Amino acid sequence: MSTSATTPPTVVQRSSLDLTLRRLIRDRASLVAFIFIVLLVAFAAAAPLVEAWIGHSPIEQFRQTGLSPTGLPVAPNAEFRLGTDQLGRDVLVRLAYGARVSLLVGVVASLLAAFIGVTVGLLAGFLGGWVDTVLSRAMDLIMSVPFLLCALALVSVFGPSLSLSIGVIVFFSWTTMGRVIRGQVKSLREREFVQASRSLGAGSLSIMVVDILPNLSVPIIVYTTMMIPGSIVFEATLSFLGLGIVPPAPSWGGMLADAGANSIYLVAWWLVLFPGLALLFTTLSFNILGDGLRDALDPKARPIRVKPTGAKP
Repeated sequence: MSTSATTPPTVVQRSSLDLTLRRLIRDRASLVAFIFIVLLVAFAAAAPLVEAWIGHSPIEQFRQTGLSPTGLPVAPNAEFRLGTDQLGRDVLVRLAYGARVSLLVGVVASLLAAFIGVTVGLLAGFLGGWVDTVLSRAMDLIMSVPFLLCALALVSVFGPSLSLSIGVIVFFSWTTMGRVIRGQVKSLREREFVQASRSLGAGSLSIMVVDILPNLSVPIIVYTTMMIPGSIVFEATLSFLGLGIVPPAPSWGGMLADAGANSIYLVAWWLVLFPGLALLFTTLSFNILGDGLRDALDPKARPIRVKPTGAKP
């Protein structure tokens, strides 16, 4: 008898992180979305290198070479890879610096909104009673406030700025996370491990942080990831309306607003195409990655595909 026939197969125990990564890699759409996000982050981080390589500043106006004799923007060429805008500024360099603004606002605003939403959801779901009532009504009130009306009021008082844009986005984004976490906590607080911790003398704060919060890691990661594209779109909307980043600092929403001024996009298609595609693919990639993370972190939530009768195994 051969040795291979008597030797049992080696059992490899994989960690939860390893299993999650394997499931995520097998999802081709999520893998492509992740690669695009990595490339976008690298493109935004290398914005100064792009500026040095091309030799154009994001706010520098090239009225001699960047504008046609009739004063119109020039199309993509050897000097301006993605063309110029109505002031003769390089679109490629402005797109790179605009990616920095969009990613900064999206990530920072989402993390702050997630922190507030998790905190409020934990308190409302675990404590219940009048605390739950007050915090739930506060979430309902915030969700009923018109986004643009509030933004217009704040900008008219404080003026447009990056910090104000982040503050407005956080104010209107945390309620979704708060509602989700509240519902999860109301279910978890009745579980046996929570009752066991309470019977051993653990306080409310200890139970929320040590016992309940680790069991909320999946919805927190998934919803935080899916809030990033919403924050990016919020920032683009504010910049498009002139309520976000102060010109001449570049942002994708501001670039689209410049393209719409005096209908310049009718003769300069690249002013709408490149910022629009960047905004579209970025939001789409984060949404796809969020769906992939949800399936990878919680495989039981994925739909079960039933093979038709008579199909080969």
